[in-house]
Amino acid sequence: MSVKSVLGRGVGALLRDDLAENGEEKFFFCDIDKIEPNPDQPRKHFDEDKLQMLAESIAEKGVIQPLLVTRGAGNRFHLIAGERRLRAARIAGREEVPVVVMPADSEGKNLELALIENIQRHDLNPIEEAMAYSRLINDFDLTQEMVAKKVGRKRSTITNVLRLLNLPDYLQDDVAAGIISEGHARVLLRIKDNDHLLQEVRGRIIREELSVRETERICRQHKRPPQKAETTVKKTGDLPTSYCRAMTNQLTNHLNTKVRIVQNGKRGKLEIEYYSSDDLDRLMTILTKKSVG
Repeated sequence: MSVKSVLGRGVGALLRDDLAENGEEKFFFCDIDKIEPNPDQPRKHFDEDKLQMLAESIAEKGVIQPLLVTRGAGNRFHLIAGERRLRAARIAGREEVPVVVMPADSEGKNLELALIENIQRHDLNPIEEAMAYSRLINDFDLTQEMVAKKVGRKRSTITNVLRLLNLPDYLQDDVAAGIISEGHARVLLRIKDNDHLLQEVRGRIIREELSVRETERICRQHKRPPQKAETTVKKTGDLPTSYCRAMTNQLTNHLNTKVRIVQNGKRGKLEIEYYSSDDLDRLMTILTKKSVG
């Protein structure tokens, strides 16, 4: 059975093959210190609590599913799939883990298998999953339909997850870290071209713990046709509207909260919103912080 024939069917299908092909041992318990992590690992975030739970299970029952590796130089092995199990085994104090050795001449297919194995095990957060789909499409010249068949998903699911990569990096980091949900992220895609509004709504989601439905309502309100911008100066001494808007945007980005400039002739006031006593303390720290020369 070739590597290609088991793609999309889970790692368990590999174990049906002859594991001592050509006299070379394919399945055995390997010294954990001889296994090097996979640099192409699609998972970038590891939940420490879940990792600890897995470590406790491994300490009691051992590693149930073998890791996939290829042989490297100096009697060492390169990990293809199973980094979460490898990390948990180290935490559990295991000296050996079960491995299945894959052919070294199928590096591309091994990477494809690693991506699919992670997706099928639901081990990835939404951004990691989107990046794994993107790699399957770009590195292996697959269509979304082909990826959907390999991983057992609907094509529409692949499309929707991939759209998350259209968000700015800081929002992708929020989703990956669980600061905002995938549902919130899908709503924010509607306003992705308005970075100022995007940051404002993102801040409110976090501070006010907005639901996805509340976030949708806010985004719908902001997507209404804007009123015609005023281009003339109303009163003698008033600052130009464009200048006030630029200053407001700069302060909003710096303070991460809503800022408003209210003019009254040559005078005026600067309004800065805060949403809790902790938020006020945060703003005071920013505003009173002395620059280091």
